[in-house]
Amino acid sequence: MGVVTDAWGWLTTGAHWTGEEGVGQRLAEHVYVSGAALLIAAALALPLGLWLGHLGRGGALAVNVSNVGRAIPVFAVLALFMVSPLRNAGYVPTVVALVLFAIPPLLTNAYVGVREVDPAAVRAARGMGMTGAQLFRQVELPLARPVVMTGVRSAAVQVVATATVAAMVGQGGLGRIITAGFATYDTAQVVAGAVLVALLALLVEGVLVGVDRLLFPRFGRRLDQRFDQLGKS
Repeated sequence: MGVVTDAWGWLTTGAHWTGEEGVGQRLAEHVYVSGAALLIAAALALPLGLWLGHLGRGGALAVNVSNVGRAIPVFAVLALFMVSPLRNAGYVPTVVALVLFAIPPLLTNAYVGVREVDPAAVRAARGMGMTGAQLFRQVELPLARPVVMTGVRSAAVQVVATATVAAMVGQGGLGRIITAGFATYDTAQVVAGAVLVALLALLVEGVLVGVDRLLFPRFGRRLDQRFDQLGKS
């Protein structure tokens, strides 16, 4: 309990939240890097995964190739960038490494989500005379949304958690609080930094769940039910 109490004391000390080394600055850096990486990865992976899922060809190969990135440690990628011409490019190496890390769950879930749409619903939609584009927009995409959003949430949490390793190569973010604690043998600071990362990851996932429910409320459920009925007809 002593470590928990000390960590709480560290978090509730106002001086730790201000200045260039404060929690506020490190949190802003962490959110910026994680948000940029997630947006870029989503822009690259989601359209490709959805398109391959709609076509039903080439998706397995693309998913397997993207999953190779999961076997490569993010720190190793950052270390390579630190000895490349990009070492003086600010947050670029960190963002690129996190993009490579975020693509696999986004691409996989987008592809699988479309491929797992009930074939009966697809046949019913084609029987109604829908074109390929209409089928994708009105049937496959709405029914695949839950799986796709699961991939987005998974990627977001992984990116937020993994962005802490940027501190190990001198970049910013909440990881700097943890590494500074290790450097000064301040266990309370290390625990406080870890708690901040965990809370941010939980907050990001909660926000994404809320956004999903806000943008696709009862309309999305009615659409799912409609095509479920079509598939059974």
